[in-house]
Amino acid sequence: MDTHDRKARLARVRLAGIAVLTVGVLAAGGYLAVNTLTGDSTSPGGESTAGQSPTPSPTSSAGGDNRMTPGKAKAVQLLKPKKSQDGAPLGFPKNGMGAISAAVAYWEEYAWLDDAMARRQLQVLVSPDSPQTIDKQVSAVRTLREGVGLPPSGPAPAGVTFSTVVEAVRGKSLTKDGGVVQIWLEYDRYATKPDGGGDDDPFKDQSTDIIMKWQDGEWRITEEPQYVKLRTFPVSYDPTSVPARQDGWLRVDHAN
Repeated sequence: MDTHDRKARLARVRLAGIAVLTVGVLAAGGYLAVNTLTGDSTSPGGESTAGQSPTPSPTSSAGGDNRMTPGKAKAVQLLKPKKSQDGAPLGFPKNGMGAISAAVAYWEEYAWLDDAMARRQLQVLVSPDSPQTIDKQVSAVRTLREGVGLPPSGPAPAGVTFSTVVEAVRGKSLTKDGGVVQIWLEYDRYATKPDGGGDDDPFKDQSTDIIMKWQDGEWRITEEPQYVKLRTFPVSYDPTSVPARQDGWLRVDHAN
């Protein structure tokens, strides 16, 4: 096995522990009422908002096996960024679906193995009210690099990459105006080896959460204490679980 193959394998082995550290610099989530996801506002809880729900209400289905689950419900179609800056996705609208789409795009496009690129992305995406988040995240990237045998600072090694795929989302508005939203993400991460070979042992069924704040016309990442203290935790995601659907988990549609 050559050096890059060993690094790819080590990355998969070490990623679970390193990811906990990386995720630890983010705040925790909750759920966003389903009927806010496609509307023009993001009122908390079950309050009525503009727009229609992308999925049926979990209380509208019959009991037993016919009750709604994330797997049975229609998947959420994410919005695409309208622009980007320094590798950071931007241009999402100020509503629940915009906040969720921004969080997913960030998590899937983040430069996990390149500390300089990660800093550039974070400088664009992190709220000015939470500047400490940038250094914490960059430090986590450097720890990840060291964990797979790389120097703490530098670009990603040629041919060794990670691809992140978010499978489900769950969000909750923390403010009445919908300007601060907690978002849980259920995701898989795959390693790619220098020869282009696939990952035989992907990092699957992981969850994390992010607090997004609408500021200066964009959704920003924040760790401000007044929002972090409001963190809540969901039931485990399972596409066949009725409680998961009732708790607000929604599958993500990657078709578009």
